[in-house]
Amino acid sequence: MDHFRRRKRPHRAWRERRAHVGELIQLDGSHHDWFEGRGPRCVLMAYIDDASSRVFARFEEYEGTIPAMDSFQCYIRQHGIPLAVYADKHTTYRSPAEPTIEEQLAGAAPQSQFGRALAELGVELITAHSPQAKGRVERLFKTFQDRVIKELRLAEVSTLDAANAFLKSYLPIYNRRFAVPPAQAADLHRPRPARGELDRILCIKTKRVLRRDWTVAHNGHLYQVQTNVRATQVVMEERVDGTLRITHQGHGLAYALIAARPGRPAGPQTASRRHRPVTQARTHPWRKRALPPRALLAAGPIT
Repeated sequence: MDHFRRRKRPHRAWRERRAHVGELIQLDGSHHDWFEGRGPRCVLMAYIDDASSRVFARFEEYEGTIPAMDSFQCYIRQHGIPLAVYADKHTTYRSPAEPTIEEQLAGAAPQSQFGRALAELGVELITAHSPQAKGRVERLFKTFQDRVIKELRLAEVSTLDAANAFLKSYLPIYNRRFAVPPAQAADLHRPRPARGELDRILCIKTKRVLRRDWTVAHNGHLYQVQTNVRATQVVMEERVDGTLRITHQGHGLAYALIAARPGRPAGPQTASRRHRPVTQARTHPWRKRALPPRALLAAGPIT
């Protein structure tokens, strides 16, 4: 009768809102046919302030590292840097990799590229164990999948650029109607850094070996570093805008893409030893056994 027993539901405690704007931001992506077939499927990356329910959102092609960095960069430009971000366990936010020996010795957990960028900005990344834990952003998606879809249809929006332009005018109206006053008036967002610094942090950083000929291989391409630098490793920075930067100790290096790898110098065409036909002498011992007596006499004495 054990299989008829009622399953125990997990206990979930109600959590009080944070007191200040910018203290905690809930982040998630909603995969949906936002254009109802008029355009490509896309993801709505939404940020909702835990204290005030104020919403920031941006449409992206997919939910991944670069889209998350792009949308978060846009959020920072508009509101500043929050203290903490609350996200789910999507691999964009939480790395699925096993900790290395160095990380185990340091007592550190593996970081995703997005998590590393947040740490550099001084933002705490909190991962939720269930969708119910970040209920405000989940309820927001249910609302937007009804209201925003209808508004996009009326406005005949069918592209990402047009949809993001639509959100710029729609979200202030939505926030005036549905945002709530926070418990404390102080805004804990920190000032946004200079654009160059934000671009340097919100990017994919990968360490690569600098070879003795000052070339670097990355993503199937070969690059020639033109800056005279004494280093064995460089960092490849893939920016949100699609550009690539090669740096060493934070300093940018001049480089050029090598379009084609240099080939080996052409030499005389000689047949490979493996493909050369091998013909044994008639006097070879193994042929000696196969030759008839008259052939052996004709071949002469074996020396």
